[in-house]
Amino acid sequence: MIGYVTLGTNDLPKSAEFYDKVFAGIGAKRVYDYETFVAWSVTEGEPIFSVIKPFNQSTATVGNGVMIALKVDSQELVNSLHAKALEMGGQDEGAPGMRESGFYCGYFRDLDGNKLNFFHV
Repeated sequence: MIGYVTLGTNDLPKSAEFYDKVFAGIGAKRVYDYETFVAWSVTEGEPIFSVIKPFNQSTATVGNGVMIALKVDSQELVNSLHAKALEMGGQDEGAPGMRESGFYCGYFRDLDGNKLNFFHV
């Protein structure tokens, strides 16, 4: 159902480097690389994740309660991707672990404060 997700950033080069390294763990590669936005996908036809300088040229801000959840293939991959996000300067928002109903996830904020998680069920 999801075609793409876009998050605002105030430092596109730094944000792109962050996601290049974090997403390398799931095989995502840049599919678009422009002056105002960069986007990644794992395979053609799959959802795209992008970061963008806001079109209205205002400061990018974080939406309270907004979160992007990215499904991966194993608990070990949740662990390694969460660790990579923190290594790249992201902030921990909930260490990887089992939540309700067999939902294993790890929460973090990116360099602009956007909240994401990697999860496995």
